[in-house]
Amino acid sequence: MRIDLLTILPDMFAPMLSASIVGRACATGALDVVTHDLRDWTADRHRSTDDAPFGGGPGMVMKPEPVYRALDDIRAMSQLPSTVIVLSPQGRRLDQDLVRDLAKRPRLVLVCGRYEGFDERILARADMEVSLGDYVLTGGELAAMVVIDAVARLQPGVLGHEQSAADESFTEGLLEYPQYTRPASFLGMDVPEVLTSGDHARIARWRRTEAIRRTAQRRPDLIASAHLSEDERRFAEGIAHDTEE
Repeated sequence: MRIDLLTILPDMFAPMLSASIVGRACATGALDVVTHDLRDWTADRHRSTDDAPFGGGPGMVMKPEPVYRALDDIRAMSQLPSTVIVLSPQGRRLDQDLVRDLAKRPRLVLVCGRYEGFDERILARADMEVSLGDYVLTGGELAAMVVIDAVARLQPGVLGHEQSAADESFTEGLLEYPQYTRPASFLGMDVPEVLTSGDHARIARWRRTEAIRRTAQRRPDLIASAHLSEDERRFAEGIAHDTEE
């Protein structure tokens, strides 16, 4: 997968692109991330990427001309079909379903905003707007890093154990089950006996039940769309009801 980043702060990405799982993905070629400085497509001596908003108001707005020129050139750099994503608090909230969708695409172009936002005409060049949540960041760079990290771990061969991605939170619309490691007893808190039983079928059932229980207690909003059997749904709804009381 190729990811092109369009930003006025390209140096922000160097540390995360060379570390941990993302760094491994880049090193093995599973992920090809190319960073572009938006100022390279400006036309004035100040290399301006923003201007005052029409109609007045605080702050500055990202100008359309540099972004349009940059997107034309960036898309021409590779024959891979591209999906242009603007990182914006007004976009679709990033969730695991969207991550899985994006991870299957051959090429993403992530456009990072700054200042008070984008000139509306920039959004006409985007295939989608994506938001991390209902809050505002100083720029789209951190959001872009989250997108990169999330899609990188779903690329084939990137995780050390392929089952890791399948078992994680939100994969089936549920939070992940509780995890334990050594020591078996710590400050009076013991690992559940089932996990040391060696009975893999029993362990799998326990993990499934605990994932449903945890989701119903902590994120009951997820239950409606989770992949559950009728018995599991009744169990989850009972847990959620008891938690509300």
